Amino acid sequence: MKRIYFDNASTTPLYKEVKELMCDVMENEYGNPSSIHAHGRKARSIIENARKTVAHILNASLGEIFFTGTASEANNMVLKMSVLSLGVTRIITSPTEHPCVLNTCSYLKTYHNTLIEFLRVDRLGNIDITHLSSLLSTNHEGKTLVSIMHGNNEIGTMINLDSISDICAKNNAFFHCDTVQTIGKYPIDPSKTRVSFLSASAHKFHGPKGVGFVYINNDNHIIPFINGGAQERNMRAGTENVAGIAGMAKALEMCYSNMEDNRHYIVEIRNHIKKSLTEKFRDITFNGNQENNFLVHVLNVSFPESPKADLLVPNLDMAGISCSSASACSSGVEADSHVLQAIGHDVARKAVRFSFSSFNTMDEADQLIAALEKFTPIR
Repeated sequence: MKRIYFDNASTTPLYKEVKELMCDVMENEYGNPSSIHAHGRKARSIIENARKTVAHILNASLGEIFFTGTASEANNMVLKMSVLSLGVTRIITSPTEHPCVLNTCSYLKTYHNTLIEFLRVDRLGNIDITHLSSLLSTNHEGKTLVSIMHGNNEIGTMINLDSISDICAKNNAFFHCDTVQTIGKYPIDPSKTRVSFLSASAHKFHGPKGVGFVYINNDNHIIPFINGGAQERNMRAGTENVAGIAGMAKALEMCYSNMEDNRHYIVEIRNHIKKSLTEKFRDITFNGNQENNFLVHVLNVSFPESPKADLLVPNLDMAGISCSSASACSSGVEADSHVLQAIGHDVARKAVRFSFSSFNTMDEADQLIAALEKFTPIR
């Protein structure tokens, strides 16, 4: 049985071309990029060419792109180093952020006495822009960092990047945006959005796991997050993952070259599933913004409370369909989604997230609907 994968917000399958490139680099270009001999210089050139690719795609300068191990590391770097080196004493964020942001904020509050303020969100997960403006207009000693994700990994609601970056800029606040779910899927130009920091992870756009990057605007100078050698221009010590970095740049390049076609294709699959669910099942709800500003590859659905609904994800798994009931970083723990709680979701209703990529097919969508008809009693 060929399994069906509808959990692309957790991770994505590797592009064939990315795998081939990485295998070639691992087999033939194994030099340490810090070495001055020919093997090392070749490895270094692979890294710098990858940096050129990423910078070109984002319309950024080479000096604004730093490679990391994960997006969680990138987010930790931005939040912690902003406090330690930029004079940030207040962080404004939302209760629907990824745990790597929320838990880092909690750490900074506990160990660095950083003031953490949370924005109001509505039942669709939209940020209250008026509340953000109000918080930024209040007197506060020290600098402020606003940290809000571009697209929510659980419910798919997106922010208006331009509006929030403009509000932050007008109030002299740093703006960090977790773009893990949007890099490779939507056009992002940090030079036009006045954003201070962006974070991304390769495995979310058909690249390898264990590599990501952070964009740091040239106007901001933070101290190193990991101390040791002089890698990444003294910003992140440790021998670089040459093959991973090369694979990430290749994946990003491929995503952007086919971005519009991929998004249109995914929209068709999403709309087909949503339409079929609406026609075949009563009393279901779709979580997150469904009208505008939403991630087209994410569809979060709540089913009425029932014994079968509680077993929906494992039953689908046994039927050969992979999906999730929460973000992958926390789905190993039985707990209610903090995102759904923040938007006032009825925890008695079973929420399931289906997330798509260009690897999915319409036939797979039909198989999902058939399986849901089998495992969901309320119709």
